[in-house]
Amino acid sequence: MNANLRKVVIIVAVLNLAYFGVEFAVALAIDSVSLFADSVDFLEDASVNFLIAIALGWGATSRARVGMALAGILLVPGVATLWTAWEKFLVPLPPAPLPLSLAGGGALVINLSCAFMLVQFRAHSGSLTRAAFLSARNDVLANVAIIAAGVVTAYTLSGWPDLIVGLGIAAMNVDAAREVWSAAREEHRAATS
Repeated sequence: MNANLRKVVIIVAVLNLAYFGVEFAVALAIDSVSLFADSVDFLEDASVNFLIAIALGWGATSRARVGMALAGILLVPGVATLWTAWEKFLVPLPPAPLPLSLAGGGALVINLSCAFMLVQFRAHSGSLTRAAFLSARNDVLANVAIIAAGVVTAYTLSGWPDLIVGLGIAAMNVDAAREVWSAAREEHRAATS
């Protein structure tokens, strides 16, 4: 099972790393908070999945410690997004709606693919695969919100939908970090007792 899981998380990591470049370039080109947040999240997901691939062969205590570290990594996109959102809050210009929705749609395809690959392993290896699955699941929800923000922006010509979705993505990452931290602490307690 670990060999299959390792193969899946490596594929997921590569897909996330590749789309990070695409989405980050579009985010910079159209000055989008939500795409910036999601692109940084793609980079974080790639890192998390590469770490999972490495840690799968380790003992329960070491895996639990990696799970706790992953909880911290899950917070990074939220902090980066808050910084970007603060800058955008001061001057809430709308991003271009079509590239926003198209980039969100591409991200949705990647994240749905990753979630479907990971769903069969979500209860395997505790906090590690939980982190990967929660990241992919949350990203699907974020991508639907990004597409919606693009549609609303096209009708309102407001920068607020993009800003609100970006902050929502940050909040989801904080919640996922909390959930992974709790699972990792339980694993650590069980492994050391």
